[in-house]
This record gives sequence, structure tokens and C-alpha cells, in this order.
Amino acid sequence: MKKIDLELAVGIFLLIGILSIGYLSVKLGHLDLTGKRGYTIHAEFEKAGGIKPGAVVEIAGVEVGSIKNIRLNNNAALIELTLDDTVKIHDDAIASIKTKGLIGEKFIQITPGGSENILPTGGKIRDTESAVDIEELISKFVFGKV
Repeated sequence: MKKIDLELAVGIFLLIGILSIGYLSVKLGHLDLTGKRGYTIHAEFEKAGGIKPGAVVEIAGVEVGSIKNIRLNNNAALIELTLDDTVKIHDDAIASIKTKGLIGEKFIQITPGGSENILPTGGKIRDTESAVDIEELISKFVFGKV
């Protein structure tokens, strides 16, 4: 009887450990298992600048969505953004690719516009600012093209 109790206790302990590791993986990896609801808009950039699907979309420093997909469209990067239903984007908003810190991760910052017109689902942000390419700036400075 004691051997069965010990095996049961070890089994329960292992199950709790595996569930804990799974929970931490989902939380720390920012995985969305429930299919986050929201609507989709697009933004077209000259250069994607190293941004990846799953990156954060922010307005005023607050996370309001994520990047769903990036694809090439007429020699430009077309980025598909998924935003929370509670966030409404004006049609004159500006989307910029920014970096957190000096060499941190890339994200998209949306600067709200002042228009009364709201972008519909599937709409496109017209004004965009591509990421700053540090290597290009340094080479221009070094070779005197600044």
C-alpha cells in the first residue's frame, strides 16, 4: 500500500510540474491560445526594418495589438495589424517602426490622427515611417554623404 501512495504522490507532483512549465511557457512566450479578438488593418512601408510577425503595436506606449503578417506588395512591405476592438484608428493616423532601446526589439507605434473618419476593418494607414537603418546612417557619415 505504501508503494502505491508514494507512486501516486510522485505522479501528482510530476503533473503539477508539467502544468506549471506549460503555463509559464504560454505566459512568457506571449502565446495566444484563445484566438484574440480584434480587427485587421494594413500599413505599407518602404522597408520593414527587421520587424517580425507577433511584434507589438502601441499607441501612446500602450499595447493595443500585434502584427499578424508581413508580405511583399509592389516592392514594399505590407504589414497586417490586428488591433483590439476597443481601439479605433483615424484615417489620418501615422504608423512608424520603432525600436525599444538602442538594440531592442522592433514594434509599430501608431500616432493618432485628428480626423473624424475611422478606418474600417481591412483599411489601410496611408502615412507610414520606415525603420531607421543605423548601418546606412553610419556609412553615409563615414563616406561624407551627410
